[in-house]
This record gives sequence, structure tokens and C-alpha cells, in this order.
Amino acid sequence: MPKITLSLLLILLLKVAPAFAQDSLFVAFNTDKKNTLWNDFTYDMGNVVGGVGFAYSRPLHWQSDDFLRFGGVAAGTTGLFLLDDEIRKTLVSHKDDVPPLLLDFGYYSGAPQNNYGITGAVYLTGLFTKNEKLRRTGVLMIASATAAGVVQQISKSLVGRARPGAGFGNHHFKPFGGSSSYRSFPSGHAVLTFTTTYSIAKQFDNKWIKGGIIGVGLIPGLSRIYEEAHWASDVALSWAMSAFIVEAIDKYLDRKYEQKYNPDLAAKESNFEWNLTFSGDQIGVVLQF
Repeated sequence: MPKITLSLLLILLLKVAPAFAQDSLFVAFNTDKKNTLWNDFTYDMGNVVGGVGFAYSRPLHWQSDDFLRFGGVAAGTTGLFLLDDEIRKTLVSHKDDVPPLLLDFGYYSGAPQNNYGITGAVYLTGLFTKNEKLRRTGVLMIASATAAGVVQQISKSLVGRARPGAGFGNHHFKPFGGSSSYRSFPSGHAVLTFTTTYSIAKQFDNKWIKGGIIGVGLIPGLSRIYEEAHWASDVALSWAMSAFIVEAIDKYLDRKYEQKYNPDLAAKESNFEWNLTFSGDQIGVVLQF
């Protein structure tokens, strides 16, 4: 009897084993499919962290052209610093001519919760639609905003520059002042919105489209000057810092994703720079990208 039972059990196993093996493979295959979304997410978040670290390390690897750009930004910022008070008086005297809608847009678009809401929506859309280019854009936006945001938060406390509305003038500093009145440099609104719009603009080759998108990103920074929350030099340096960070992280992501924004332009270096211009009784800032 035991021999018969053992024989029947062996036959049963031989019959069931192939089906069991197929079911196991099917389950394993499905599990891999279910993990694809999670794998993409963890890979992207790893690139966010890696991109932030890469951006912070870039000054250690700058070449002569990078130092020339840095010198240009430093010179431009110094020029604006000397003219900050005149620029403030001029803009504030024309504040009533600015549509309230633009001032409101500048304030709300630069709020961290709104900015990260936009960047998060872009990234999640790319993640769930399995669009690598859109995923990469979201990663670039999140990493750039994070890297620039950390720098601006530390700088605000460390520098302690008095806001225009505090009434102390543009040369008044109180490092580690703590009070909101001493957190003028740099502009958080300008940093967050410019990293976002500059990241989006990089996807386009047409300079009119790029310029239009970047132009929208300039509104929040300008609105903060009108509101006497920041000086012109604060805002301009915030824009430059954001552009440098976006360019660095984008270069890092080129190694991590197959999708490039403009494959025919991938090998070209960015020529981002900005300069002061004077004409009669007017002063302007020219951005080149």
C-alpha cells in the first residue's frame, strides 16, 4: 500500500510541477511589472540627491570660462548693489501702474508649496505615463529647486541683509539677525520660480519660446522689488545662481537618462550670462541664454 501511495504521489507531482512552474514564472513576471513604477521612482529620487550633490561640487571643477561667467555675475551684482536704492525708488514710484494680477502671480507662484506642487505634478505625470523625458524634466526641477532652496535659506540667515521695507538702506547687514527684516538676500521667490521656468525652457530650441518661458519666471523676482521685499541685486543674483544650478544638474542628468532635451545641442555648452546696460536715464539687465 505505501508503495502504491508513493507512486501516485510521484505521478501527481510530475503532473502538477510544470503547471506550478509556469504559475510561478507568471507571478514573478507580474511582480516585476508591478515593481517597474517603484523602480523608476527610486531611481529618479536617487538622481535628485545625486544632482544636488553634483551641483554643490561644481565650483571645484570650474574651468576658465566658468570663472569668467562668475566674474561677470559678480561685476553685475556689484553694479546693481551700488544702484539698489535708486532702482527701488524708481520702481516703487510706478507701482500703481503695475497690474495687481502680476503682483499676485509673483507672490503666489514663488511660494514653496505652490512651486513644489507644479514640479511634483510634472514629475508624477511623467512617472505614471512612463514618459522618460517628462520624468527627467521633473527630476531636474525638483533637484534644482532643492539645491537652490537650501543655499538661499542658509544665505538669508548668514548674510542678514535688511529688506528695503525695513528702512535701513541697502548697505545695512546683520548676520544671523533672525528677524524677517534681515532676510533680503537672496530672494526665495526669485530662486524657486526661475529654477522652474529655466528648467522647462531648456526643453525648447526655439529662442522665442525659451525667452517667453523665462520671461514668466522673471515676474516673481521683479514683483518682490516692487513690494520692497528684496533689492534688485538680491533678485538678479538669485536668477544667476538658479541658472548655474540648473545647468549643473542638467549636465549630471545627461549621464543618467537616455532622453536628451535637444540631442543636436547636447554637446554645446550653455552661454548663460547677464549684464547691466545703461541708456540715458534708464538702466536695464540683459539676460543671454
